[in-house]
Amino acid sequence: MPDLTGPMGNPRRSSILVTGAAGNLGREVVDRLQSHGALPRCLERDGTGRRSGVEWVVGDLTDPAAMRAALEGIDTVFLIWPLLDAAPAHDLVAELVAAGPRVVYLSSTAIDDEAARQSDPIVQVHADMEALLRAADLRPVVLRSDTLASNARGWVSQIRVGDVVSGPDMARTAVVDERDVAGAAAAVLLGRHDRWDDGPHLLTGPEVLGRADQVALLGTALGRRLRFRAVAADLARSRMLGDGRPERLVEALIAASTRRPESNRVTDHVERLTGRPAGTFARWALDHAAEFDRGTTAAPPSAHDPATPGR
Repeated sequence: MPDLTGPMGNPRRSSILVTGAAGNLGREVVDRLQSHGALPRCLERDGTGRRSGVEWVVGDLTDPAAMRAALEGIDTVFLIWPLLDAAPAHDLVAELVAAGPRVVYLSSTAIDDEAARQSDPIVQVHADMEALLRAADLRPVVLRSDTLASNARGWVSQIRVGDVVSGPDMARTAVVDERDVAGAAAAVLLGRHDRWDDGPHLLTGPEVLGRADQVALLGTALGRRLRFRAVAADLARSRMLGDGRPERLVEALIAASTRRPESNRVTDHVERLTGRPAGTFARWALDHAAEFDRGTTAAPPSAHDPATPGR
């Protein structure tokens, strides 16, 4: 059982619910909340990612009863929506309206606010979720993230056995360190900025990178000459299906690789929220080089959650 006592043995109360708490980003959000003395309540689907020192609840975002229990006593929710369809979120939104917490929603910088339909299914679900939360008058604080640096973990198996990373080429984006996104989220969740600005806050890294750029920077961190080789959509599809990824997710990723326009947008919104400039992908690669090392035998953390922003 987690330690839920505070100073002088008084019970500590969780007031912040973190969804997706066992994922790459969710873990970082929990770490930052804890570093500020907060006790987040962490929601996970199966309980396999539990760790000591925090309050864990097992439940599914699409289960109204589970969410009703998870939201009890909660003032603020950090919401990561993991599905490629916003329709199942209607029951969740009803529970949020009934419980009345502030909602901080993780979305995508790829959203085009002027477009009737978004470029691909992943971006569309984020646009639909934003619209659903606003229509319910929840006034979500929207954090739109660019491509997360942690997505590079999807290349671990290839880098451990060779110097070529192959996959579908993607639009160049301002890749952002998930630790910076977590820092921005924690600042909002804890109210550590001037006001509850609904946003959207556009969280980017300091430079625009393509897949080849990221692979080369990983090579520099590892002291190796790595290179990226783009493969055709059909081959990329068959490989991802062969890896066991769900067909619907694979099709969404292929659509993102072929339809999403490139973005040259770099913002200072990470620094506005955290007080620190966004870190570079080169720094992320150095900090995580051991995960890609040929001598590492432990399985890496999962690289992708469905509907990850900015992918």
